[in-house]
Amino acid sequence: MKRKAAVAGQFYPGRPDELRRVLGGMIDPAERKEKALAVVSPHAGFVYSGSVAGAVFSSVELPDTFVILAPSHRPIRSLFALMNEGEWETPLGTIGIAADLARSILASAKSAKADPAAHAAEHSLEVQLPFIQFLKPEFKIVPINISSLASFADLEDLGSAVAAAIRAQKKDVLIVASTDMSHYLSRRDAERKDALAIQKILALDPRGLFDIVGAEDISMCGYQPVTAALIAAVALGARKAELIKYATSGDITGDDRQVVGYAGLRIL
Repeated sequence: MKRKAAVAGQFYPGRPDELRRVLGGMIDPAERKEKALAVVSPHAGFVYSGSVAGAVFSSVELPDTFVILAPSHRPIRSLFALMNEGEWETPLGTIGIAADLARSILASAKSAKADPAAHAAEHSLEVQLPFIQFLKPEFKIVPINISSLASFADLEDLGSAVAAAIRAQKKDVLIVASTDMSHYLSRRDAERKDALAIQKILALDPRGLFDIVGAEDISMCGYQPVTAALIAAVALGARKAELIKYATSGDITGDDRQVVGYAGLRIL
């Protein structure tokens, strides 16, 4: 089973040479790296959010295995849809599934299902992969697509299952939570609302993040993946989080009237 690249040539360049050139302008292989439990990375087109994603992946040690939690921008049949076998393809090559780790998560997360079809057209997970491939050609992933219907209790269950599965592996695994921040607000309003969510991430407060997004109507499309990642990271012993970079689409377009926010964080 191979999941073909769905948004190459749209969200990022479809030709390998052009993709490497673009990534080379966004990634600093010489950046000092920290060993992290999780990162938060945006998923817009590379021209808008690539500098933030590049900064966060440049800032951490990359292990051989990644659990990638990404929001579904369309309805899916499962709350948590995993691919538990096969490969993912980008213009930079193919990436295998960490089947043992995927099976472990499926066995203990009540609402997780093997559902490759949920991943077919979703961009939010795919766009993370070229950044990792640029820095580390060989690695495996557990792709998890998260429904917008997931409650905090559902996310607690998933986060706990991911942490337990990683602990049982007895090797380093990096959790990647894919999200953009506020959508289509003025820069001033986006920065204000995004700061509220970022403060909860920095405080390692998954319940606070989940609640503030609802209370303040923050249009952070991946707050559920980030919540689950925080739950897992805290269970694995996280001691702090750091904001690596924040930007908005207005930095590229020059139009601050309606922007999308992008945040890159690492959780150590």
